[in-house]
Amino acid sequence: MTILSILLAAYSIGLIVLGTWVGRAVRQSSGFFIADRTLGTGLLFSTFLAANIGAGSTIGATGYAYTDGLAAWWWNGSAGLGSLVLAFWIGPRVWREAQRHGLMTVGDLLEHHFGGTVRGLAAAIIWMGSFAILCAQLKGAAEVLVLVGGVSYAAGAALSALAATGYIVLGGLSSAARVNRVQLVVKLAGFAIAAPFAAMAAGAAPTLVADPDGLGFWRGQNVGWPTLFLLGPAFFLSPGLIQKAYGAKDTAALTRGVAWNGVALMIFAWLPVMLGLAARTLHPDLARPETALPMLLSESVPPIVGALGLIAIFSAVISSADAVLFMLATSGARDFYRGVFRPRASDQDVLRVARILTGVGALAGFLLTFVFDSVVSALTIFYSLMVVTLFAPILGGLFFPRAGRWAALAAMIVGVGTFVATNVATGGLGYGWVAPPFLGLVASAVTYLILAVF
Repeated sequence: MTILSILLAAYSIGLIVLGTWVGRAVRQSSGFFIADRTLGTGLLFSTFLAANIGAGSTIGATGYAYTDGLAAWWWNGSAGLGSLVLAFWIGPRVWREAQRHGLMTVGDLLEHHFGGTVRGLAAAIIWMGSFAILCAQLKGAAEVLVLVGGVSYAAGAALSALAATGYIVLGGLSSAARVNRVQLVVKLAGFAIAAPFAAMAAGAAPTLVADPDGLGFWRGQNVGWPTLFLLGPAFFLSPGLIQKAYGAKDTAALTRGVAWNGVALMIFAWLPVMLGLAARTLHPDLARPETALPMLLSESVPPIVGALGLIAIFSAVISSADAVLFMLATSGARDFYRGVFRPRASDQDVLRVARILTGVGALAGFLLTFVFDSVVSALTIFYSLMVVTLFAPILGGLFFPRAGRWAALAAMIVGVGTFVATNVATGGLGYGWVAPPFLGLVASAVTYLILAVF
């Protein structure tokens, strides 16, 4: 084992110890699910930003900068813009409804407005998509461990799943919020130090090398301003993020914490761009762009800087993995276990099942790391399914609730059907800048609005 792998192991153990120490006091599902609505601005900021900076925001975004140049900013920038919508528009409204009616998950919100059928369908689709993003995070962490620790890919994925599970299994959101604060400091420090060193190593004007088609900031080969239609809604509709918003102590703390997270994401978005441009200059012949960031940190910057950067990547992917595990566990316990199988289950039963499902979700995510080809492909599937499924029923429930259950069901079915059909017909390419997720979103929204009016 290398010194760096030993440091990563010690760091992981420290996170598990901290999460376990916090989680020991969690005795009711409200503490696990929504931290008893006690999170202030600082904890909200850290737990949101830690969840939002993951494998896609680091490894994926750097790979996009490697191929698309400045346009890669839109991968993280879109997430920041979507977060502002959550902070100022969606978040305060759902928090008030959650407090008024005792809601703990997005499934609770959907059932409140449209009944159990809509809740069940949404939960099923969310589960399928969530496993994809969990796979993406574990895949990113595994690649880091392979690079720095000399372990096998399977061992790296298993250790990553164990680390993410270990610190949230007892305390849920209560533990995650405190652990995320530590992870956030590590990841921001690591990337803020690594990016300037990489830029200096690359020398002058790497942008021209990484942007051979002169596409500039607005549009690249793979990402650009159209990315906003995919990732923007994902970051104000994500069940995991909305549930974190439920944990705010009041709407003022929610707005401040989530808004600062959005601003920080838009600033952070430039760091993977710098790293990707540098990697393109220093390593122009990489077969897989997603290896640009690990390659850069392991070979092109001073060893201590590379070590900090690699630990930052590990922190990023683990903190995002815990957010997905949390979403899977709480949705499974509330939406399926209590919602379908045991409506009269006690609070202790629901809490126990949530903890069990945390481990089950980690195992499933680990197995899926051998199915998906890349981090970005897994993330794209998740974001697409989530946006198309939830856009109409969540916004409709908040602002046009009179449409009723059939409007929500029809919108979800039409949206997902349009997304799948367009993917098949175009090979996933869509029509110009009009991507399959955007067409699915539009079809879903139009269906809901028509049924709401008529």
